[in-house]
Amino acid sequence: MKKYIYSLFFLFILTTLNAQRFVSSLPDYEAYKAFKGKPLSDKFSNIESVKVIYVLRKQKMYYFNSSLILLHYDFAVNYLGYTPDLEIFNNRNYSNNEKDRDFLLGNLNHIKGTDKWIFELAASDHMPIIMIERFFNLVKNSTFIGGKLKFYLNNPEMMEWFQQQKFKIPCVKSDYIFGEIKYQEVVRGTNIGILKKYNLKELETTKPNPDEIIILNGTPDILPNVRGIIVNELQTPLSHLVLLGKNRKIPIMAYTDIEKDNNIKRLLSKKVELKIAVDTFYIKETTKKITTKTIGKKKKLIIDNTITELVDLSQIPKKGVNYIGSKAQNMAYLIAISKEIPFKVPENAHAIPFYFYTQHIQKKSISPLIAELLAFPKKDSTIWINNQLKKIREAIKKEPVNPELISKLNLAFKEAKFKNFRFRSSTNAEDLDDFNGAGLYDSKTGILGDSIKTFEKAIKQVWASVWNEASYNERELFGIDQQNIAMGVLVHRSFPDELANGVIITKNLFRQNFPGITVNVQKGENSVVKPEKGEICEQFVAYHFNDGKDDTDFDIDYTSNSNLNNNEPLLSRKEMSNIFNVSRKIEEKMYRYWRKNQFHPVDIEFKIVGEKRDLYIKQVRPFND
Repeated sequence: MKKYIYSLFFLFILTTLNAQRFVSSLPDYEAYKAFKGKPLSDKFSNIESVKVIYVLRKQKMYYFNSSLILLHYDFAVNYLGYTPDLEIFNNRNYSNNEKDRDFLLGNLNHIKGTDKWIFELAASDHMPIIMIERFFNLVKNSTFIGGKLKFYLNNPEMMEWFQQQKFKIPCVKSDYIFGEIKYQEVVRGTNIGILKKYNLKELETTKPNPDEIIILNGTPDILPNVRGIIVNELQTPLSHLVLLGKNRKIPIMAYTDIEKDNNIKRLLSKKVELKIAVDTFYIKETTKKITTKTIGKKKKLIIDNTITELVDLSQIPKKGVNYIGSKAQNMAYLIAISKEIPFKVPENAHAIPFYFYTQHIQKKSISPLIAELLAFPKKDSTIWINNQLKKIREAIKKEPVNPELISKLNLAFKEAKFKNFRFRSSTNAEDLDDFNGAGLYDSKTGILGDSIKTFEKAIKQVWASVWNEASYNERELFGIDQQNIAMGVLVHRSFPDELANGVIITKNLFRQNFPGITVNVQKGENSVVKPEKGEICEQFVAYHFNDGKDDTDFDIDYTSNSNLNNNEPLLSRKEMSNIFNVSRKIEEKMYRYWRKNQFHPVDIEFKIVGEKRDLYIKQVRPFND
């Protein structure tokens, strides 16, 4: 009898727990709220989600608790008695063949703070249209959402079907979601500081204190030395603000409604704790101590001024990092890799060594200005320092360049097919493991034989950018010895005919411990890393689903589409495949060149150029996450 009562009690407990974990319908928002959790991917920062499984043979629907059960597979095994392994589950239930499937798998997403509801499949799900529509209608009819439900197009296959008008259900693209984003995690983290508000214009003459967390009415060109930053405009994930913020390891967020937030207004000028997470942020008054960051021993940079000739990058220079800088040295690696892998590199690539920059700044009109700057006390001296930096830049631009250098360039490019050349910074203080220097220095174009856009003018502008406010301040913050800074210049043909440009990170930035590459790409020459206000680039993650070995077997998961291209894909499936394979192979090769002791993702810049839409790789550097 006791055994019978115990069994009934156990059955009751199990039934109660199961009832908390899944239901067959969602009659109201309270029911949805009981089962909602975070999506597996952090690609959007304002989404809550409930996972859905439809069992085909039993024709039964399950909405289950996404906080307690992370994967559809886990639910199938633990609650539906599914016995095959994960690989079989994936191969069957994400295929394009109904007879192979046991389940239909989806996610019912809600954009927080709105009345927008989105039904989404995994980007790797190749469910046929007829099944998508059936599944969509089953969800629509078994929830309270009704006609508000939309189907989200998150991969190229679905985009193509939509363009061909094959869907009979309401579909939306990323702009439907992006229009509702009010908050965005830029750099995750927690810090304590005095909350202050600044206008961007104020930063030209005012230096925030290093114990402050600041609110800005836009994206700053120069990242102040502070403990946290809140901006009022959304960022692209690979923008210079993001990369510099990650390097600094300070919390940064975008919040478009900040002017309306009375809680934040109340906290101005008070000591607060700011915590930035993926889908929300917390800010409150605190009595916790503000810890000060101390700069250790000055970091010495290497300068080898013994190389006095232009360096042809078609051959890998030995220890070139010491006399042409990391960017130029990495270009030589890319040129070598391009002989084995199908991508192009900028033609006629050469490097101007440190020697010519060092020679130039030793002139009497320049060197005393630099010496005076470096000897000046740094406290509360923003205006003086900025004025001195301006004087140094003007002096560098005024003095003539060694005519031997111009002769060497003219000779090197005499037989080139191109007249327009790009002159790019390659200092000994950028593209390093612990200091990426993203966006700190300038690139300029010089035209062979031109009397206005001369090679000399371009070189001097690049050299002068060593002493930009942003580059100087960032080196100060990281304890880099300003006495040892040197500028090499990477020179190659320029790209007036680019159709698209972008950045690749050989890591899935939105799903931890899940493979893939993250790509941001924009139409034409419009910047990905420093976009104009209101511009949204195309962004996607490409990955091998189920660890496929076939190079053509990969999936695309869109986060956004370019609003400069009518929210249509900028790249074809073939181009995506090429980018996916090329970037992974570059990562592998660079890992060997850099002699890393462990896996290290890379940051790659690329262009799509000309009538044949050639893939050009123009830069590679370590990705500092």
